[in-house]
Amino acid sequence: MRTENDSAARPFQSGVSVARPILISLSAFGAAEVRRHGQGWFSELSLAAGADGVEVRSELLVDPVNELPAIAHAMRTVSNRLVYSSAQYLWATDGQLDTAALESALSATQTLGASRLKMSIGGFGVASHRTLDDLQAHLQRTNIELLIENDQTPMAGTLSAMQNFFAVAHAQDLFLGMTFDMGNWHWTGEDPLQAATALASQVRYVHCKGVQRQPQRWVAVPLAESSAPWRAVLRAMPADVPWAIEYPLAGDDLLTVVQQEIAQLRGVAVGLAGTVCADKPDMSKIMQKATP
Repeated sequence: MRTENDSAARPFQSGVSVARPILISLSAFGAAEVRRHGQGWFSELSLAAGADGVEVRSELLVDPVNELPAIAHAMRTVSNRLVYSSAQYLWATDGQLDTAALESALSATQTLGASRLKMSIGGFGVASHRTLDDLQAHLQRTNIELLIENDQTPMAGTLSAMQNFFAVAHAQDLFLGMTFDMGNWHWTGEDPLQAATALASQVRYVHCKGVQRQPQRWVAVPLAESSAPWRAVLRAMPADVPWAIEYPLAGDDLLTVVQQEIAQLRGVAVGLAGTVCADKPDMSKIMQKATP
């Protein structure tokens, strides 16, 4: 279990300054294709394309007993940059902690050899407050970092829901990071930039996702095609937290498509870092002017 001041809670760091890790959420390849080829196949393709790691999705596992160990073996060189995403909620609609879902997700994360587990809060409410000690007890038996994601539901994907959860958790000395899905806010009618400003201190991992409005629904698209202010949202995020591609990746030459998208996202990261650096004063020049 990691705490607020634990250096291990810093995302995917190795003790030295490195380029921002770029991961791929395997759902980006489309549910039907992923189930057909398997997440192991797409994990290897992602690494071949230059990704630093992947996010394995529970809802796309066809044969978890065999798939998870196989993915763990294939990704053993980047195990500290693996994320396991559980589609199950932490709390049921009656506010009770779903310990079976939690234990199942923790077990799968350990089998995968991943350092992080991503889940949504589900039906967290007033009745859930007393269950936070139980959650903490489960986490303390592992070395897994639990990250809370804003999903596409009113109960677990609004700014007020996220702020309330983190405030209650902090008050009980439970310090959890957040997976900030920059696209999901649109599904719940929220302003992603307002959410980014309010929740930046919690963020340990970012789902990069552009959005467009189509009749009756929102759809995920590459950032370059997004109608949302994605650059401003990414600029509001903490420096060096990992980004994951979670918009559709498809094409006849899929390896090239993925390589291009990773390169573009790395370029965005470099550009934003340059903007931040340009905004900071050059202390060496200031000190030279101050020297008599």
